[in-house]
Amino acid sequence: MAEKPIVLTIAGFDPSSGAGVTADIKTIAAHGCYGVACITAITVQSTVGVRRVEAVDASLVTETLEELASDIPIAAVHIGMLGTAKVARAAAEFLGQGSGKAGFASKLTSKFPNVVLDPILRSSSGADLLDAPGTRLLIERLLPLADVITPNVDEAAVLTGLRVTDLDEMRAAAAKLHQMGSAAVVITGGHLEKAIDLLSFMTKAGVEQEVFKAERQRSNSTHGTGCAFATAMACHLALDRGLAEATLLAKTYVTAAIAAGYPLGRGTGPVHHLYRMHQQRRTASTGSES
Repeated sequence: MAEKPIVLTIAGFDPSSGAGVTADIKTIAAHGCYGVACITAITVQSTVGVRRVEAVDASLVTETLEELASDIPIAAVHIGMLGTAKVARAAAEFLGQGSGKAGFASKLTSKFPNVVLDPILRSSSGADLLDAPGTRLLIERLLPLADVITPNVDEAAVLTGLRVTDLDEMRAAAAKLHQMGSAAVVITGGHLEKAIDLLSFMTKAGVEQEVFKAERQRSNSTHGTGCAFATAMACHLALDRGLAEATLLAKTYVTAAIAAGYPLGRGTGPVHHLYRMHQQRRTASTGSES
């Protein structure tokens, strides 16, 4: 039996488990991988929204990451909420190697494979999840290190300074992100009327793009969709799938996780990360009946 790929998630803690490291671990398990985690921040939140954010000391983040890397082989890295510039710098220093001035012309490369950066800047309830210096550092240091970044349309707009409300504007934002040092981008459009995701990646021949379309899910169980998508991408890359296949499978997973969601709390409920487990149980139960 082949060993499970180990996927590291670097992200915050959401006590409702709709997003953050606990949601990431569920997503990783759902994809047949083994998840390990480094917590970057503690949040006080529920399905209603984020009430408070407390960043973890950057030295603790560094020690945690170094301890994990010294002990286990990491097949992919998911980067989610970072909280502060100090934590973002710790993550960049852990991942990075090579030389060159950080910024648009950076030649930095990651010493780990399959790095997926989900540039989480604000919660859906409006709370800041990364400070302004942290956003600048994310752009300058982490963006060039990532194999793929997965901003939603709002995050793509903040990162690029462009308006991003339709497919043409998504294409323009992706082009700007490539100029900023990103090798591959998936701009997710789940907030749009039509759920359009754009994959854009650099090749020797130039930029290639692929559009993935689906009907928008009418559901109140949508908390954590961005985390689930990015983490699923990391898992598929760890399983040696190409960018286009990983994007399609991650989108399919999130769509099904939303559809399988159930009401939880008084606000926006989480997606059902482990819906496949319940499907398997129903199948087994049906098969056992005489």
